Amino acid sequence: MTARDLKVAEAAALLGISPDTVRRRATAAGLEPGGSAGHQTLPAEAVARLATQEAADSHLDDLGDLAPASARNRLRGIVTRVVRDGVMAQVDVQAGPYRVVSLISREAADELGLEPGSLVAATVKATNVGIEGIR
Repeated sequence: MTARDLKVAEAAALLGISPDTVRRRATAAGLEPGGSAGHQTLPAEAVARLATQEAADSHLDDLGDLAPASARNRLRGIVTRVVRDGVMAQVDVQAGPYRVVSLISREAADELGLEPGSLVAATVKATNVGIEGIR
């Protein structure tokens, strides 16, 4: 495996899909995983293209009546936990392989009817995003 190759299992973890799905989608895109049966690899660039396609195929329309928005950083997910106190609520959302935690007013959580199992779109807005390399 070169520095520019990822194991199929690593690609699956990054994409939030199964290794079999990675293999099927790679084959559909004209890529054949290299390496041996137990250590199949894909070029990192190909995994990046698959990730982009996964994001493009993820339609917010599946959530129902969401209004269109300009944000590209909306993550569809399901509420896994809501902790309310007197003024605030902590809302945990599982969006694919990502856990997103939001602190909102209790009033907003109540008005939205947020409970475990609610389908939501979490919008992430940040002025600074740090990136760290992974070895």
